[in-house]
Amino acid sequence: MLDPAPRYTGYTAYDYLEAGKDYREFRYAKQINRVPEYAGLDLSDDQAERTTRLLSESTVISLHDHVQVFPEDMTQLRDHIRQGREPTGYQGLSRSGITAVFDNGMDGTCCISSDAGWKYQDVLFDLGVRMADLAHQDFVIKGETIKDIEYAAETGRIAHIFALEAATPIENEVDRLDVLYGFGVRQMGIAYSEANYLGSGLKERGDGGLTYFGERAVERMNKLGIAIDVSHSGDRTAVDAIKASTKPVFITHAGARGLWPTNRMKTDETIIECAKRGGVIGIEAAPHTTLSPQHPRHSLESVMDHFQYCVDLVGLEHVSFGPDTLFGDHVGLHDAFASNLSLGQAHGKVDYEKVEYVDGLENPAEEFYNIIGWLVKHDYSDDEIRAVVGGNTLRVLKEVWV
Repeated sequence: MLDPAPRYTGYTAYDYLEAGKDYREFRYAKQINRVPEYAGLDLSDDQAERTTRLLSESTVISLHDHVQVFPEDMTQLRDHIRQGREPTGYQGLSRSGITAVFDNGMDGTCCISSDAGWKYQDVLFDLGVRMADLAHQDFVIKGETIKDIEYAAETGRIAHIFALEAATPIENEVDRLDVLYGFGVRQMGIAYSEANYLGSGLKERGDGGLTYFGERAVERMNKLGIAIDVSHSGDRTAVDAIKASTKPVFITHAGARGLWPTNRMKTDETIIECAKRGGVIGIEAAPHTTLSPQHPRHSLESVMDHFQYCVDLVGLEHVSFGPDTLFGDHVGLHDAFASNLSLGQAHGKVDYEKVEYVDGLENPAEEFYNIIGWLVKHDYSDDEIRAVVGGNTLRVLKEVWV
């Protein structure tokens, strides 16, 4: 973890409002040192110096995260979400070394007006409130273009890029994609575990593939410049979307089913089809996802087993990281929203040891220091490290974004 970025002034979310009057105040989880520091790297002084240098000097892009802060008491979670005011973790981000982050906000927990989530009006409300907060400070900027990412890198800022894990909120109205693009959304999933008008999610018993409406939506996303994500899509729908798109497609946060046999992981076929068309897979680190036979207790080592598997499968130029972390009790979030997030069906009946957090990849503040440290320790070159922590993603965005 780095020292706080010089440009960070100490702003906290919604400082421009009066807590207790303009919104209900909650006690939030710590953004720094909520859990013990990861002790598994054991870097030499030279390796630690190289890790810090690479994190400070590289364009580091998280393909998938949730950079808001959650209540310390997770029994208050639904009350917190109901007010629709998710706080961005500026303090934690200031220690992260991240240049740009695809923030997926509330995704399946976007239930301001409905416990089922994903309502279009709720998504727009969430986007608008988050943008209002971003506008009141100058460290984390709204990212919509390659120039925004370059500007963030040049000036010591972070480009915050809005993303949605599914196109579910557009229902059967393709023009809503234009509206969401106008709000700043630059990446979108096809389906989130449950099927929608576009295609099948990965939890369903059967997968009918990308629908005709899904083909229209993919075409519109290509025209708009919205990057397409198939992380939570069913196998056939994912491959159909990859083939239907005229631009490379992301698997923003997943791992390899060849290493851990759950629906939440992607098949070799899907990963290969993605890579054949220039796309990139971001390796996932949310609790109880990217486990491996070598490291069945979820940790940085488990996650990097999936990284190495995908590098061996499709080449280093098609692999990056979408850690899918947040500030707070991620396991507690999963427990509270298991039905909304379809966790039971996604993980199937594979046995695993439950952990309180993923050691080494607990939150956005620490994730890339430890990822780069692992790569340094395992003798990856500077150029290879720069590619997988941001360069590969930037290459695809230059093709996809307008």
